[in-house]
Amino acid sequence: MKTLTAFAAVICISLADDTALKEFTSGNNLFTTSIYKEIKKTTPGNFLVSPFSAESVLALVQGGAKDATALEMRDALHLPAAPETTQAAIKALHPQLKQTLYTLKTANKIYLKPGFEVRPEFRKVASEVFEAGLENIDFERKEEAAQAMNQWVEEQTEHKIQNLISPENLNSRTRSILINALYFKGNWSSPFKKFLTKEEDFYKNGKQVAPVATMKLQSSTKYYESEELKAKFLELPFEGGDVSMIIVLPNEKDGLEVLENQLEKTVELPQLAEEYVKVALPKFQIRSQFILKEMLQELGMKKAFKGEEADLSGIAGDKGDLVIDQVVQKTFIDLNEDGVEAAAATFVGVGIPLSGVVSTVTPKEFKADHPFLFYIKFKDLILFAGRVVDPTDSK
Repeated sequence: MKTLTAFAAVICISLADDTALKEFTSGNNLFTTSIYKEIKKTTPGNFLVSPFSAESVLALVQGGAKDATALEMRDALHLPAAPETTQAAIKALHPQLKQTLYTLKTANKIYLKPGFEVRPEFRKVASEVFEAGLENIDFERKEEAAQAMNQWVEEQTEHKIQNLISPENLNSRTRSILINALYFKGNWSSPFKKFLTKEEDFYKNGKQVAPVATMKLQSSTKYYESEELKAKFLELPFEGGDVSMIIVLPNEKDGLEVLENQLEKTVELPQLAEEYVKVALPKFQIRSQFILKEMLQELGMKKAFKGEEADLSGIAGDKGDLVIDQVVQKTFIDLNEDGVEAAAATFVGVGIPLSGVVSTVTPKEFKADHPFLFYIKFKDLILFAGRVVDPTDSK
């Protein structure tokens, strides 16, 4: 598999940077549960969100926020107390994402209205920490600008995320569009045999039965049964060792809602033990799109969206000159016998305010024939999170 990343060579991470990365990862877990809960309020079916993609681009913006605006963004995103800690974590993380046995890459880009100058300090952090390229673009030529930005997103996500930005997202007030793109493709360490895949019943929404293509595997893998959560945890690693998929399956066919009410406990992974497990898992694809602005406001990030209160003066201008107009994310996942391909892209629009192992032991059984939730994580950092209610729905 060709290498698609362009990050620096592996570096020696200092103890300080390692501590920063742990703090960022802990906050990432909290943000995952917060944004998941907001999404489920309005999304009854399948969905996929990338908390890491959203945090990455919003952390870049937060680095240019000041005072109360910065504090609100920090708290809503569960970022470390000091922006320098967040930046140290991002800088330490990027080189680690490079691998040869799977493809995992993240990229940032900042588009600026011609003549709009950002502060040198912000430009330096964007370039040196977030590895973001800066490019001038005429937002008032809406169709051309949207096409150019969408082309960049497609290139970064192997054409899995398309039409992230609509021409309607751009207007005469737009001063900058900041984008994060995230892409992962990896093969299972123990692939499912295609000849074993067959249609089996899946209880959609925990009730309606429908035949779905179900993959089969018997393998030694990490597994845990939680009496407290009344659920089973299964970890399926990808080749390369650092990335894995965690599937959390409620014991009861209609138990997903009860499990989601204890979501924080599902990301605090128990000590999964190596077990010989008989796995049945449906193939599925999910495409999602979320307008995150209202969700972030519900999480307490309000001032950054209000013209009279927003202080993004660390990017450019003075307090009140700039405001976040919108935050939008698109995601994609395809899970099959070979592995998983997943992608996400998030953009933040910034503008001026409106005027005014094989064993003989009897295997454990993990039969995902009813709704479940899942995470894809790099080490302990959650890259993607979602749920499957109906595997036949690939929208």
